[in-house]
Amino acid sequence: MQESLTIGQLAARSGVAPSALRYYERLGLIRADRTGGNQRRYARTELRRVAFIRVSQQVGVSLEEIREALDSLPASRTPTAADWAELSAAWRARLSEKIRLMTKLRDDLDGCIGCGCLSLQRCVLYNPEDKLSGEGPGARLMLPRPEPAASACGDCAPA
Repeated sequence: MQESLTIGQLAARSGVAPSALRYYERLGLIRADRTGGNQRRYARTELRRVAFIRVSQQVGVSLEEIREALDSLPASRTPTAADWAELSAAWRARLSEKIRLMTKLRDDLDGCIGCGCLSLQRCVLYNPEDKLSGEGPGARLMLPRPEPAASACGDCAPA
């Protein structure tokens, strides 16, 4: 049987504060057994889950989405490479879209650095008179734009 980890050991190995580990446990992201003295003991396999949580958070995935993904892994055994591959496949399109948006942000902002927005006609963030407010909140020029509604007959202009 594998040696279990105390919360301090898991914190030291994972680089995550004990308070965050307790929070993750409360959310159901990680699991701990309890000793007779009610102390937490974590299986070493929880290190992989904590690493997954940290990396996922760093790329902007919410804890709720992380929990849903981790819930897809087997609870009764250590996840296999196939289990992790299935989780990865489920996230692939979403992560690809995040990468695309981050690349667009990086590339578009390259032109802003040092320009002082002297060229508002070319600025990717400029929205004169808030004309795009009808499309929704946020940076409308940076986010994917909604597709126009298709017309019923196909010959008419979109509604």
